[in-house]
Amino acid sequence: MPENAPRIVIDGAGGWVFPVELSRDVLAFPGLSHASLVLYDIDRLAAERTRGFVQQMIDDAKSNATVAVAPDLPSAFRGADVVITVFQVGGVEAYEHDVLIPREYGIDQTVGDTLGPGGVFRGLRTVEALCEVAEAMLEHCPDAWLLNYANPMSINCWATDLLGVKVVGLCHSVQGTAELLARELGVPPEEVTFRCAGVNHTAWFTTFARGDENLIPRIREVMRARHVDRTMPLLPRSDDAYESIERVRTELMMLTGYFHTESSHHASEYWAWFRKTPELTEEYLDRRWDYLEVCRSVDADYTNEDVVNDARRHGPIHGGEFAAPIVDSLTTGTPRVVYGNVRNGSSIENLPPDACVEVACVADSTGVRPTRYGRLPSACAALNEAQVTVQRLAVEAAMSGDRDLVHAAIALDPLTSAVLTLPRIHEMVDRMLEAEAPWLPRFTDASPLAR
Repeated sequence: MPENAPRIVIDGAGGWVFPVELSRDVLAFPGLSHASLVLYDIDRLAAERTRGFVQQMIDDAKSNATVAVAPDLPSAFRGADVVITVFQVGGVEAYEHDVLIPREYGIDQTVGDTLGPGGVFRGLRTVEALCEVAEAMLEHCPDAWLLNYANPMSINCWATDLLGVKVVGLCHSVQGTAELLARELGVPPEEVTFRCAGVNHTAWFTTFARGDENLIPRIREVMRARHVDRTMPLLPRSDDAYESIERVRTELMMLTGYFHTESSHHASEYWAWFRKTPELTEEYLDRRWDYLEVCRSVDADYTNEDVVNDARRHGPIHGGEFAAPIVDSLTTGTPRVVYGNVRNGSSIENLPPDACVEVACVADSTGVRPTRYGRLPSACAALNEAQVTVQRLAVEAAMSGDRDLVHAAIALDPLTSAVLTLPRIHEMVDRMLEAEAPWLPRFTDASPLAR
């Protein structure tokens, strides 16, 4: 990579807020002061809107970075050093089918972007787009790294790795949960060290310490007392926080011994113990939170203007996402440990080597390499194995266009299998395939097996 002058492509740059935040993060690193930011989106006007906000931050910071909008993928990727994918294929229109059709069948997904019917179908749509991205990268920037933020993280990164691209998937759930646990314990986050491993949205904090003090016993004690037994008061929360009780994650900790990385609202979708009936949902979650309604809302809590104004007042400050630090490490050679979603290989001994896992990785001028974790606690690995099974089938379906593998993936989802019979699952999946056909050209109308 050319020193101090990386070409960074943001694919899906027309999205709201996040592309601007990622650009701000790049501007926060002195080693990236001459970066070339290239924005691409199928909606060029939306990408131009983002360019305007990024240019304001460049001007305010008196940075030597540049920003431009590319008209097509080849133009964007030509000579790129890093590609960052942040798109949502089909937007809210497709996402409504992910959530609303399963809801008719009793599958109530609070987000629907990781497992279950919503996660599988979002994966099918996104892998279609990632195949195009991978083809263009292999032709125009074969040595570039793909930093993927698009969900479902595990399915997308697993498939992209099979396509021959150097990929690492990035998510904020590890660092976000580490901060939450530190806050629950009353410990300064900067004083905490930890080890975490598993699959995206269900990676486990198997060590959590302050100096020589092992904080895992305190996590078990405090989280149970506060969120299950209710013998300790809940911590105050901000009005816009979507989480106020962590009973689901605490119950999973009581099952496995360890706390994991996704919120209780989101994690409740992954297992039948928490959302099999409306009554169970109300028992485990103190209030309803529906991400589809958030996406439909015209009132964004945080806007592009807010990002620009914050950067104008305080200077570009890194917001905590891993993308910009990785680009800085690739550019300057500064070694860093980040958490990434990568092919397992031998990192986690008791998960399949071809699975996509979330582990600590080392980033430097040579690339991003997973560290060796070892063995997960058996109960943690068992829950991850159930998720990997769904992900494997979804990846094979996305790569082959095999409709029956779509049915199998969703039938093996823990929540779906607990709520629906196989005939009802087949009916639901066929409806979703029909509704989402415009974004799934790889799939044919007929299944080889008669129903």
